[in-house]
Amino acid sequence: MDYYQGAVLDYLRMDRTIFVNPECCIQLKQGKMPGKGEHWFCDAVVIDLSVPSVFLCEVSYAAGLGTLVHRLKAWSQHWNEVKYALQRDCMVPEGWAVRPWLFVPENAVEKLVAKVNQMTDENGSPVFRPRITTLESIQPWQRTSWVHRDCDTDKSKTNIPKDMWV
Repeated sequence: MDYYQGAVLDYLRMDRTIFVNPECCIQLKQGKMPGKGEHWFCDAVVIDLSVPSVFLCEVSYAAGLGTLVHRLKAWSQHWNEVKYALQRDCMVPEGWAVRPWLFVPENAVEKLVAKVNQMTDENGSPVFRPRITTLESIQPWQRTSWVHRDCDTDKSKTNIPKDMWV
């Protein structure tokens, strides 16, 4: 685990309605030995009981966000299977919303949003709308309390579309 994954996990745990499962394996096919491209270790799977929703959290500060975009493309190609795997293996109730929650540097948000908007289904509709939080906003000195609601941290960031911070 790198520094920013730890900082994001601390940030997520500050919200008492959120429960975190770090390094959670999402496995498309049930079994002991998943094949290549049939499973991913997600930085964290988060259950938010206030919504109720499930978030697949990924943290990246790499230049260009290539690995993150590659993972999102793979998820978008198997999105219904990913959601089913969460129901089967993590006991996520059917009907709960499932979204990626991405933690990236502020200067990478615009480029990331453009790439995510290209991930569409056969009808041209977005496969998912990730929630995006900037790494700069999760720093401990940016918060004044042990109680936070994430959507308040990025509202002032004009480069994050509204439906990606709530």
